[in-house]
Amino acid sequence: MRFKSVFLISLMYPAFIFAEDLNGIWKGTLTQEPGGCYPQYFIELQMNFSNNEIIGKAYDYYDTARFVKLSFTGHYDPQTHHMILAENRVLESKIPDYCIPCVKTYDLVYSKNQNEEILEGDWRGHVDGAMSECPPGKIYLKRTTNSEFRTDIEQNDTLAEIQKSIRLAPRAKEVVKTMTVESPKIKIQLYDNGEIDNDTITVFINDKLLLYRQRLTENPLLIDFYAFPNTDYELVMYADNLGSIPPNTALMVVTAGRKKFEVFLSSSEQKSATVRFVYKKE
Repeated sequence: MRFKSVFLISLMYPAFIFAEDLNGIWKGTLTQEPGGCYPQYFIELQMNFSNNEIIGKAYDYYDTARFVKLSFTGHYDPQTHHMILAENRVLESKIPDYCIPCVKTYDLVYSKNQNEEILEGDWRGHVDGAMSECPPGKIYLKRTTNSEFRTDIEQNDTLAEIQKSIRLAPRAKEVVKTMTVESPKIKIQLYDNGEIDNDTITVFINDKLLLYRQRLTENPLLIDFYAFPNTDYELVMYADNLGSIPPNTALMVVTAGRKKFEVFLSSSEQKSATVRFVYKKE
């Protein structure tokens, strides 16, 4: 196997073992043996990394108008700098009719050359919806700060279907706070602020519906998401009603790494409380 020499080097020189933060955007090229639609594609991995576990989105694309978007999960071994990523679902496909999406597994090794971070290795896969194999190939990526596609917030299927049908009255956004966090994993808790008076809220992050008509109480409503470095995130709290004591108010507690923030939010029929986040590495 082509990675054997890399593993031996890692074992021979344990001083070079170090912990990486692989969270972020990786872009490069993906080649395919004869039989695929194109001999070479571009590829972008939007990778969320925590405790050596990985989730994210992959874009295989010829150009930004012809692409396949897939979700993936994986695991990283910091001693060998080796990772396995497995795509599990086609989320969107905009390719010619004669092409069929391939669901892939990547076998990658991380390396660093001065300031350049690299992932490279092999991939294999099967045709989406079938067990027939795709022609395999090679993959080579570098970490970058810019995405060719919009970075996503995770949203379950139920909320995705609801978002297609809801029609909310437009309201002004009032920015309550802008915060910089030092961890990509962000936990948000929303409580009723003061007396519990049947306030209900709908919450979006970057226009993605994450809470729909949820009642604020002394028990928190929870949102967890991963942030990409130097990417702007905007949380909007839309008041579904004003409760028995207007306006609709909430206490938001944000935990990111070792830091915790408290923000008081107030939304009405004219405006929606808004909080902006950006993740910058320590």
